[in-house]
Amino acid sequence: MNGREKDKYLILSATFGEGHKQVANAISEAVDYMLVDAEPVTIDVMEWLHPYLYPISHYLYKRGINKFPQLYSFLYKKTRVRNSFSVKLNSLFLLGMQSMLKIIREIQPKVVVSTYPFAAGIISKLKEQGLINIPSVTIITDYTDHSYWIYPYTDQYVVGSIEVQDRLISLGVEEYKIKYTGIPVRKRFMENHPRDLLLEKFQINPNVFTILIMGGGDGFFGKGLSTFLALESISTPIQLFIVCGKNKKLKKQLEWELKGSKHDVRIMGYCENIHELMAVSDIMISKPGGVTTSEAMTMELPLLIYHSLPGQEEDNAEYLYRSGFAFLAKSEKDLIWQIENLVQDTAPLKLMKQRLKKHHTKRSSSDALRVIVGVVKRDQPQKTG
Repeated sequence: MNGREKDKYLILSATFGEGHKQVANAISEAVDYMLVDAEPVTIDVMEWLHPYLYPISHYLYKRGINKFPQLYSFLYKKTRVRNSFSVKLNSLFLLGMQSMLKIIREIQPKVVVSTYPFAAGIISKLKEQGLINIPSVTIITDYTDHSYWIYPYTDQYVVGSIEVQDRLISLGVEEYKIKYTGIPVRKRFMENHPRDLLLEKFQINPNVFTILIMGGGDGFFGKGLSTFLALESISTPIQLFIVCGKNKKLKKQLEWELKGSKHDVRIMGYCENIHELMAVSDIMISKPGGVTTSEAMTMELPLLIYHSLPGQEEDNAEYLYRSGFAFLAKSEKDLIWQIENLVQDTAPLKLMKQRLKKHHTKRSSSDALRVIVGVVKRDQPQKTG
């Protein structure tokens, strides 16, 4: 490198939904281990641009989607396709352009990668007004499209499915601007894990059916404790990992309510080693966030989707179920019935694992980064002899 300063790759994200942050982390990680001459700079757009409003807006987002899901669903569907209402509402989220311009001028990045739709909108607006001339890449973090992901001055889109690629084309995005790589996941989910050692580490009986349950971190999992208590009706004893994330209240409640369970229950808080839990599980029960499901699919872990949040998660669930990558439970009773059947007959799980192995590569992050690098090279002026 001869002392030359590394190129900056600016990655814009937000914690309005954990998936945006996790994709940003995956790309940042890929830059670190694939590009010796580049340095990732990851910023939470909402926290950075609106430091005083961020805690309030983050709280209202979580409370609103949990307490008033139908309102969120209405707004999502109303703005799904670009229209006068979606444009007016979107303008509220594009505030902070001057602050973003200041950040870009300080960092001087070679490329801006957005994993959050409104970040992509701000960058497009800055380019439209001629204030910046930097290549911009948008990574769509769900298996669906929405008008808030699509902007006229975005140079490249990275998508998680052929269906999203086709949908963007139908909406007028030039085909050359879209690359299907799968949704990027962190390196740990793409590596091979020694199952025997992990079974020993977690004291797991390989002959007993093991379920990983995720989705309780923000209190979004079903109707609270009833779903977990209903698991007691499963006739055959099973092994359960229940990941509560940062929801300490749920964790404490479950520890009390399930202390006499006939199942082998492990109740956990926030976990950095989710990949290890996935490696020793037979199936994962979760709401269908784009990134969590991508992580499981990368590890060839069958999915049972339950309690989709309105909007993009409903779209994700439909895509995964239709593609044969997940089972879908529509009610608590249906959930227990499906688990009972899978415990008794694992053939459908084996078929799903084969389908996942055939479909999903372990290169989503590296492929996405190659697309980003390609955009950077395409933007550089060609040397003449």
